[in-house]
Amino acid sequence: RDFCLSRGLGDVYKRQLVAGVVLTLGMGGNVQANEDPVKVGFFLPYSGTFGHLGQGIDNGIRLAFEQAGNKLGGRDIEIVTVPSGANPSNAVSNMQKLISGENVDFVLGPVHSGVAMGALKVARQEGTILVIPNAGLNVATRQLCAPNIFRTSFSNWQPDFSMARPAYESGVREVVTISWRYAAGEEHLGGFEEEFERLGGKVVKRILIPFPSVDFQVPLTDIASIDPDAVYAFFGGGGAVKFLKDYAAAGLNENVQLLSTGFLTDSIAGLGDIANGVRTTLHWNPALDNEYNRAFIQAYKERFNEEASIYSVQGYDAGQLLVKAMAEVDGNTTDQEALVEAMGKVTFDDSPRGPWKFSKAHNPIQNMYLQEVQNGQNVVIGVAAEALEDPATGCAMAQ
Repeated sequence: RDFCLSRGLGDVYKRQLVAGVVLTLGMGGNVQANEDPVKVGFFLPYSGTFGHLGQGIDNGIRLAFEQAGNKLGGRDIEIVTVPSGANPSNAVSNMQKLISGENVDFVLGPVHSGVAMGALKVARQEGTILVIPNAGLNVATRQLCAPNIFRTSFSNWQPDFSMARPAYESGVREVVTISWRYAAGEEHLGGFEEEFERLGGKVVKRILIPFPSVDFQVPLTDIASIDPDAVYAFFGGGGAVKFLKDYAAAGLNENVQLLSTGFLTDSIAGLGDIANGVRTTLHWNPALDNEYNRAFIQAYKERFNEEASIYSVQGYDAGQLLVKAMAEVDGNTTDQEALVEAMGKVTFDDSPRGPWKFSKAHNPIQNMYLQEVQNGQNVVIGVAAEALEDPATGCAMAQ
């Protein structure tokens, strides 16, 4: 099949086929292997700036597994956890711990785009199935796409591209963009800048600050002196909360529209009205009116005694991907080609975010919702882009 031609995977499948024939002729090894627990590696952060993101994803995956009776295709599940942190230099060695050391069937993670670059390198070399439940780096489903790589979150291009038109149509013409100086930050800004300038808007300045600094005083002073129509920002985790507080303290929230993805405002509980008026785009909102979202929110609260988040939704759908695909292949992980094909065909008609499916590059084709913070809550005010598909530039599978 076409995807066997991807780098390294043809040889991987051949080795698996030979091994399967030898074991079958010997002592029925394949049958035994498919009766053993499925080993799922969690490659997520549990501390630091992205700690709560990783824990939310972990919770969501476990909820999906528990709702399936803690079975994948009839087999028990063994979870192996290797914390990913946010240091890209450790990504390759940590991935090898899961793949070579633990011999996992799947790796689920990471959160940080820089860490994901290392994870992608190892997954492409080894042929192990990697499901990315957050990291949005564009190349994962563009130039570095591969049959064994799936994403249940978004590409960095998607939410930002979808904000450009609503911003322009609301009268915004001059914008300052700001983020951390790292891969995800620059890609998020790029998605917005590309479409905003195509529509006729002007990015008067791009500000990048060292990651993960939360010293925003100097750039906010600079923004105040420029006095643009709007600021487009990308920050996540604790840095997002600090940025919102500092933006309001500088008085910018009174006369300069703040735009972003929903990651900026996903942790505004307890902040009062300082984020009121901020507009964002995201592929999920807790108030989405569908039965699956309501059921998920209730189940998540009952299980973990906390509110669901976008990260728990992305984790939940990653778990559901494994549940559905493994059911389709009757729990057989030795025929990875068939398993990968089944995964690519999974549709999510019952997702909390609304219906979505995979593109040929294995990235979600999904709605992007336009939100506004009103009375301290993210309120959906429209659909910024319906069934938005990343262009998958450079991905051979998408041609």
